[in-house]
Amino acid sequence: MLIFCSTIAALLYLLCAFAPQRPDLRNGGVLLAWLLQAGFLWQQSFVPGGLRLGFAVVLSLTMWVSVAAWLLENRNLALDGLRVLMLPVAAVSCLLPLAFPGALQLLEHKSPLFGWHILIAILAYASLTIAVFHAVLMALQESRLHARQGQESWFGAILDRLPALLTMERLLFRLIAIGFTLLSLTVLSGIVFSEQLFGRPLRFDHKTVFTLLSWFLFGILLAGRSFRGWRGKTALGFTLSGFGALLLAYVGSRFVLEVILHRGSV
Repeated sequence: MLIFCSTIAALLYLLCAFAPQRPDLRNGGVLLAWLLQAGFLWQQSFVPGGLRLGFAVVLSLTMWVSVAAWLLENRNLALDGLRVLMLPVAAVSCLLPLAFPGALQLLEHKSPLFGWHILIAILAYASLTIAVFHAVLMALQESRLHARQGQESWFGAILDRLPALLTMERLLFRLIAIGFTLLSLTVLSGIVFSEQLFGRPLRFDHKTVFTLLSWFLFGILLAGRSFRGWRGKTALGFTLSGFGALLLAYVGSRFVLEVILHRGSV
């Protein structure tokens, strides 16, 4: 059942990513894939008395939340171009947990705060993931505006239907602000409630350092936007760098531990 749900969801995501016609059927296909992914993640992640929070599961959860946010935003704004970038990644994220399920984290001695910490962290990941896709889409949109006319393609037509760059820019920084707020709550809860969450005092290990680095980079970007009007390539650079550090903080470190070092716990 797990293999069936994840495989069908992945195929639907790929089909909908590159289907040029019938937006109603395409969005319906994305919704069906999203529901199948939800069922798969529920069975894969939640077991009696514990959670599976390996890098693949966390990545899949992040993309699941990101797709949900895109479905909601696409009803108000013409953000169809995001599906071409996001849905192939979502398809891969459906299949990864089958190969890398991750170790089981027992909840017997965990504080109730642990679940909230994980939830806020995944929402932060998802918000900033969408921001990255959005920033890349803006860069492609701006590049097309400066390109010579006559180079038509189906993706070019999608870019032409996007909202104006100023509207896209406002949405980008709104996403980053939401993600930064959630990331701040994640960092704060990890620092203040470290012993309750993880059963040990705060340690400045690779995960903590990369998370703080990501938080710092996104904070600098938002400050630069407010006081210096940063935009364009500067915003793209900071967004990619901040997200890269965040990706290394948990997903990257868990990948090394689980796949390379074959260790189940941090």
